[in-house]
Amino acid sequence: MEINQINIATITELEECISTIVLGFSSDPVVRWIYPNPLDYLENFPLLVKAFGGKAFEQGTVYYTDQFLAVSIWLPPGVYPDEEEIVTLVEKSVPENRHKDVFPVFEQISQYHPEEPHWYLPFIGTDPNQQGRGYGSTLLNHTLFICDKDKKLAYLEATSERSARLFERHGFVVLGTIQQSTSPLIVPMQRSPQ
Repeated sequence: MEINQINIATITELEECISTIVLGFSSDPVVRWIYPNPLDYLENFPLLVKAFGGKAFEQGTVYYTDQFLAVSIWLPPGVYPDEEEIVTLVEKSVPENRHKDVFPVFEQISQYHPEEPHWYLPFIGTDPNQQGRGYGSTLLNHTLFICDKDKKLAYLEATSERSARLFERHGFVVLGTIQQSTSPLIVPMQRSPQ
C-alpha cells in the first residue's frame, strides 16, 4: 500500500469525508449502541459527526488520503464540538427511554477532556474495504507530528479494542474507562508531545 499524499479537506468535501467516517464506523460498538437501527444510523450519525467535528472543516484540520479512503477529523486547541447541537440531535434522534443511558455517557466523556490546550480527535475512519492497510496510522502520524512540533497534547476516546490498540501504538495512554448501563466500553486516551 502506498499513500501518495495527505490532503486537507475543504468545506466542499464535507460530504465525502463524512461518508468515509460513516462507513468506517458502521460496526463501531459505541455508535451502533447509540443507533442500533440501520436507518436511524444512516440518517443521524452523519449529523452527529458534523456536530462533533464540523468546525474542523473551517480550521483546515480535516485530513484524508487518496480517494477519501480514510479521513481524520481533528479539532485544534481552543476549538470544541458544538455541544448544544449534540444535545439537540440526541434528544431528537434517540428514543426518550434511552436518554437515561446515553446522556450520562456524554457527560462522562466531557469529564475526561484535558483542561490544557490540546488537539481533539473526535473521528478517524477508514473505508472497511481498506482497513488494516496503514491509512489510519498515516493520518494519525500527520497530526501527531504537528502536536509534537507545537508541544501540545492529543486527546481522543477509543470506542473499540482495535482502535485502542492502534492509538496505544502511537503513544496514547489510557486515562480511564467509561461505561453506563448497557453501553460498550469507551476508553479516553491522551498523548503527551514527544
